[in-house]
Amino acid sequence: MSKITFYGGALSVTGANYLIETKISKVVVDVGMIQGCSTCSAANHEPFFYDVSTVDAVFITHAHIDHLGRLPKFIKEGFNGPVYTSEPTAALAPIMLEDAHGIDEEEAERRGKEPMYSSKDLEKTIEYLRPKKYNERFRVTQDIDARLQDAGHILGSTIFEIWIKNGKSQETKLVFSGDLGNASMPLMNPPAKIDNADYIFVESVYGDRIHENIAQSRQAVTQAIKETVARRGVLMVPTFALERTQELLFELNNLVENNLVPRVPVFLDSPLAIKATEVYRRFSHYFNKKAYGQILAGDKLFEFPLLESALSSEQSKQINNVPSPKVVIAGSGMSTAGRILHHEKRYLSDSKSELLIIGYQANGTLGRQILDGAREVKIHGMKVPVRAHIKSIGGYSAHADQPAITSFDFSIIPLKSH
Repeated sequence: MSKITFYGGALSVTGANYLIETKISKVVVDVGMIQGCSTCSAANHEPFFYDVSTVDAVFITHAHIDHLGRLPKFIKEGFNGPVYTSEPTAALAPIMLEDAHGIDEEEAERRGKEPMYSSKDLEKTIEYLRPKKYNERFRVTQDIDARLQDAGHILGSTIFEIWIKNGKSQETKLVFSGDLGNASMPLMNPPAKIDNADYIFVESVYGDRIHENIAQSRQAVTQAIKETVARRGVLMVPTFALERTQELLFELNNLVENNLVPRVPVFLDSPLAIKATEVYRRFSHYFNKKAYGQILAGDKLFEFPLLESALSSEQSKQINNVPSPKVVIAGSGMSTAGRILHHEKRYLSDSKSELLIIGYQANGTLGRQILDGAREVKIHGMKVPVRAHIKSIGGYSAHADQPAITSFDFSIIPLKSH
């Protein structure tokens, strides 16, 4: 008889961590960081609720920090086994973990505490990664097999099929969806269809929501650029470094090359997003047929006229010297940190400029304050009046919405009766 215990990612969105115990094996799905609350930092530093040294293997569904972020801590506490994930996730993991570690070190120094893990723990973590291709079943332990399928959420995101052997010819199949993708997004494939399962564990982040149509979102981006250019202002786009940035660059590539928007300087001002985009280039064969077809036809999807990447802080500062109109894409997606804050501090008071919000804004974040109509905000200790135009787009979510989740849950996987 198997046992499955939820230690995160249930009754909350973040901190995904699921322990599967059989008679002879223990495996874990995801070791995510807890995010979005005042007590999250303290919770992340607490020991795991079980002895990690007894775990035989780990499955990582994708490279977002709320699914991957505590993996070095897991190894620090004694895990000494393989970490199975997709090839793109294995490539994205180092840059995502390095960024998270840097933030954790800064916070630890500010609070006078030890970081969650050391640089050596991080280096050791990368050595444990065991990349796997999609759609290939493999042996994990004496009584567990697994297979990766495309979840369509971000590059390399994975649905894990896990078979537990109950006897010579009997087995129980578990399916962990990870985060399911939004099938209308321009780069990723839709989530893979799964044959059947005994038990399924499906995300429900947007289980109460229906996304805006992607064509409407594309038109809204087009309009935002045109209007801001006409006002000779600055279009600021706070964005998440992984997936949202790449989707937006893909859209801008098509808009610019088809002369659907005026050609003005576009700056990608996020070191993490720049590094993640390089991984997207390396694994472009994971894109859907349409996007990959454009690449085969010679189109460089993340390059277009007047696009510049600001990797160093000096390059970022130079953006200020470029006269308006211009477009600045920078992290973080909720305006909680990162280089977007410097641009917001400079241009939110400018009535010719615009802040285009293309992602969810959690309660308590600066982005949410601005979205809710704040007339003045505080950035780096300075009071900044909000005179810029504020617009929000909801169609670029990388998560499945209610119809997609229920379709996956009840139509794609016919549950066996017990």
